[in-house]
Amino acid sequence: MNKETRTKRRKLAFIISPIFLLLSVLIGLISGSITIPLHEIWSILITGDSSAHYVILLDLRLPRVLVGLLTGACLAASGAILQSVMRNPLADPGIIGVSAGGGLAAVITMVMLPQFSFLLPAAAFVGALSASLIIYFLSWDKGASPIKIVLAGVAVNALVGAVMNGVMVVYSDRVQAVLPWLSGGLNGRSWHHFNFMLPYALVGLLLTIPAVKSANLLLLSDDSARLLGQKVELQRLLLILLSALLAGIAVSAAGLVGFVGLVVPHMVRLLIGDDYRYLLPVSIITGAALVVIADAAARSLFDPVELPVGILLACIGAPFFLYLLRRSNWR
Repeated sequence: MNKETRTKRRKLAFIISPIFLLLSVLIGLISGSITIPLHEIWSILITGDSSAHYVILLDLRLPRVLVGLLTGACLAASGAILQSVMRNPLADPGIIGVSAGGGLAAVITMVMLPQFSFLLPAAAFVGALSASLIIYFLSWDKGASPIKIVLAGVAVNALVGAVMNGVMVVYSDRVQAVLPWLSGGLNGRSWHHFNFMLPYALVGLLLTIPAVKSANLLLLSDDSARLLGQKVELQRLLLILLSALLAGIAVSAAGLVGFVGLVVPHMVRLLIGDDYRYLLPVSIITGAALVVIADAAARSLFDPVELPVGILLACIGAPFFLYLLRRSNWR
C-alpha cells in the first residue's frame, strides 16, 4: 500500500467509523422483541415525550447500548495494545489469558463472596492484572520475548479455566446465576452497570492517548527501540498493565466476551496500516460499534430466544482467527 492510498484510507476511516457507531446505536435502540420507531426514539430522547415505549427505551435499551459501547471500546483497545506489545497480530486478551484472569476473579466474587458484588469491577481488574503479571514474569528471560508471552499466556489461560471450573463444581448450587455471564452478554445490563463501569472505562481509554507513542515504538525490534533511547521493558510492562485494566473493565460488566480484541484491530490494520495514531482510535470506535450491533442481532434474530452476544461474536471471531492463521507465513 503506497503512502497516498494509506492516507486516503485513514481519512475515510475517520469518517466511516463514527457513522458506523451512530448506526449501531440506532439499531441497538430500535431492535428487540418490540421494535421502537425511529421518530419515537427522537421524541423520547430529545423532547422527553413519555410514550408507551418510554420505559423500554430509557430503562432497558439505552443503558444496555451504553454498556455495550464501553465494553467494545475497552476490548478493542486492549487487543490493539497487546498486539503492539507482542508484535503479534493474533494477540487478544481472551486468547492469552488476560480476560480469563479477570473472569476467575469475577466468578469468585459472584459465587464465593456475593456480599462483595459491588467490588466486581475492581476484582476483575485485579484478576486481569494478576494474570498479566504472571504471564509477563513467566516469559522473562533477560527480557520478555513476545513469543514467550503468547506461550505463557496460553498455559495460564488453561490453568485459570481449570480453576474456574473447579470453583463452579464446588459451588454448583450458585452456578446458575454465573452461566450467562460466562457466555458473555449484555442481557439485564442497567444504569447501575453503566455507572460503575464508566469511571474505570474513562480512565483506561484516556490512558491510551499517551500509550500511542510507546505502542508504535514497540512495533520495532527491541534493539531498534533501545537505540532510540526507549526503556523497552518498562514500556512493555506499562502497556500490559493498561491492557489488563481495559480487559478487566469489559469483563466486569459484560462477562467473557471474546474475539473483539482480535478481530477489530486486525481488520483496521489491514485497511489503514500499523500506525497507532490512527489504528487505536479507529479500533476503539469500531469495537464499540461492533459489540452494540452484534448484541442487537443476537437479541433480534433468534427471537423469542435471546442469544448472548459473546456466543455470536465467537461464531464470527473463531473463523476469522483460523483465516488469519491460514494466510500468515509464520513457521
